[in-house]
Amino acid sequence: MNCADFEIRDYFLDELPEEERRRTARHLHSCSGCSAELDQLRHLRFALESIPDQEPPQRIGFVSDKVFEPSGPRRAWAALWNSAPRLGFASAAMLSAALVTFSLRPAPSPVPARPVIAAAQPAGVEIAPLIDQAVRKAVADTEVRQQKRTELLLSALERKHEMQQRALMRNVSDYLIMPQKRFMVSRASSLTYGGDTQ
Repeated sequence: MNCADFEIRDYFLDELPEEERRRTARHLHSCSGCSAELDQLRHLRFALESIPDQEPPQRIGFVSDKVFEPSGPRRAWAALWNSAPRLGFASAAMLSAALVTFSLRPAPSPVPARPVIAAAQPAGVEIAPLIDQAVRKAVADTEVRQQKRTELLLSALERKHEMQQRALMRNVSDYLIMPQKRFMVSRASSLTYGGDTQ
């Protein structure tokens, strides 16, 4: 006998007459392919029964609902910024207030000039080489700090790039596996319902 002569789906759903059921049970004990199909049907039932029941949404929100209307202050703010005359008036009022405030401010009192005291310089010591040395040291310190910061940023970017690559590879593999699963399901269903038996 051929596997297409047996209705595994009807056997699984207890829809076969008793004689057909016993004959299919004997076939299942001897055929690993049909036994695997029955196991798949059992796993499918288990997966479907494990999905929790959820209530459908009671109401769908529409853009015209009152909930989506902006508040009073937000409407007033939008009206101000969307109206050129109002915006111009507000700008002129702020400029006028700034000019009045600036003109009413008391004039600063003059600061007495400080006497310049010449620093005592040791004889024979030039300041230019000391300044050059201090500048070179400051530049070197800054370059070291900048190098460390650059290395930290590069390592963070490399980690982020690696994580993005992994996620992309997972998505691509999921995308490639999905047609295989669909093919296997369609192939199994065609075999189950008496389709192609190659």
